[in-house]
Amino acid sequence: MAKLSSILSSPFDKKPNSVSALMLWVVGATLPGLFALIHFFGFGVLINLCLAITTALVCEAVILKLRQKPLLPILLDGSALVTAWLLALALPPLLPWWMTVIGSAFAIIFAKHLYGGLGNNLFNPAMVGYVLLLISFPVHMTSWLPAQDLAANPISLGDTFSYIFTGTSTNGADISWARQGIDGFTLATPLDHVKTELSQGFRIAEIQSSPIIEGLSGIGWQWVNLAFLLGGLALLIRKVIGWQIVAGTLLGVCGMAFLLFAIDSDHYVSPLFHLFSGATMLTAFFIATDPVTASTTAKGRWLFGLGIGIICVVIRTFGGYPDAFAFAVLIMNMTVPMIDYYTKPKAYGHQKSSNGTGSSNG
Repeated sequence: MAKLSSILSSPFDKKPNSVSALMLWVVGATLPGLFALIHFFGFGVLINLCLAITTALVCEAVILKLRQKPLLPILLDGSALVTAWLLALALPPLLPWWMTVIGSAFAIIFAKHLYGGLGNNLFNPAMVGYVLLLISFPVHMTSWLPAQDLAANPISLGDTFSYIFTGTSTNGADISWARQGIDGFTLATPLDHVKTELSQGFRIAEIQSSPIIEGLSGIGWQWVNLAFLLGGLALLIRKVIGWQIVAGTLLGVCGMAFLLFAIDSDHYVSPLFHLFSGATMLTAFFIATDPVTASTTAKGRWLFGLGIGIICVVIRTFGGYPDAFAFAVLIMNMTVPMIDYYTKPKAYGHQKSSNGTGSSNG
């Protein structure tokens, strides 16, 4: 995730916020969500963070050396840290270590530096790394642990290390053993569970009787999303991020989900379920708001966010992947030049001429 070199807001006698300060705010605001992930899904999230951050910083240093760029100023700006941080938060907690390394390295080398480094990337680096892994290793990337309240075999920190680095527990148990629910079958995420059950002919009312679907969106996931919502609101209050993209994304999710739910509530889940499932709040507040890869105009930010929300619900409902925010963000990244071109504000004293160019009234 890249940030602009500085952001200056009124009153203008203040010092501009540095990149590193903004990055620290982003990392700090994700901490409630991180703690919720650890509480419900175990310590694998912390191991993913360590692997992703180490890989990102090493790759950043190597590429900067090859490009003959100064190391410390760029390494310390926090952009590589935030890219790895957001990627790791989106990964399943027992993902094999080498997949986390591949995703983080690809995000830094190809999605960031291939385009010229900080501020020049066209696509959100964290989401590029995530999509690479999702397309290459779909089974691993969609296999989450059941929430601790539903786990038949809660795993220890030692077993977590063993699963990530060897694929088995310290006792030699297969990873499917760790993913087993209290009712004796392997649990998926609420989004994946709903999609699977619908494909087998069940209705939403029947699916919601499952223990994995409880509350707003399922045990664990509703609290993870509420925690990211809390951290995201702190960023809005501090004006670290703008509110238009956040509002547009959430409105796009709600609007598209409500339309489908109104058409057929037996086969489409409610807007609340979409809002508090998967990576909705993480994306709306921390990923979609990347100022480098998002639209820069006031109207454009709304369109950008709306597009992400709508595309996500469409892919969740009709596509082959249970969650789709990474795809939605990258698709809308491609539209940013066109959105900015058609939504840029008219300069004062100028009007559009017949050939489409601006002309002065003065």
